[in-house]
Amino acid sequence: MAVDKDTVAGIAKLARIKVDDAEQEALTKELSNILGWIDELGELDTEGVQPMTSVVEVQHSLRKDVIKDGDRQDDILKNAPESKQGYFVVPRVVE
Repeated sequence: MAVDKDTVAGIAKLARIKVDDAEQEALTKELSNILGWIDELGELDTEGVQPMTSVVEVQHSLRKDVIKDGDRQDDILKNAPESKQGYFVVPRVVE
């Protein structure tokens, strides 16, 4: 995949960085090379290779996904300056 100067200019605008014409030319080549390497990686046979989350073998401790503090709507709404039908009432910001 080739990257042109317009693409580099668009990326720079999205990133909100100033890139002059000389830098655009260099970045065009660098980004094209990076995308070329990514294309090469896509050609590799990864059948049977386990995905990695870390370069070091780590056993993550997982907790059960259990609700602990549920059903406390009334307690929470007591702190609100104003509530209505179980919801916080906030000032309108869009007219």
